[in-house]
Amino acid sequence: MKKAFEVANVRCGGCANTITTSLQKSGFEKVSVDLSCEPRKVTVEIADEAQLAQVQAILRSLGYPLTTDERGFSEDTILKAKSFVSCALGKIN
Repeated sequence: MKKAFEVANVRCGGCANTITTSLQKSGFEKVSVDLSCEPRKVTVEIADEAQLAQVQAILRSLGYPLTTDERGFSEDTILKAKSFVSCALGKIN
């Protein structure tokens, strides 16, 4: 089934490239990132709840938490820093 995630800290094509590449390397197909809306949406084809949790964990590890995730100031700052690095890597690749 297709699942859309509203994700924070996604700013550009570099971010989208990192997200798409990372999810595809983890075995997910049909990954798309919609940069035309706010908050940004990442759509992924998933089979079950385990994959749902895996996608969320991958996004968070890259610095792109779900907009519904609760996070404090420190955690939010760390996630933004991670997203800057992920974005830069996405622009390089």
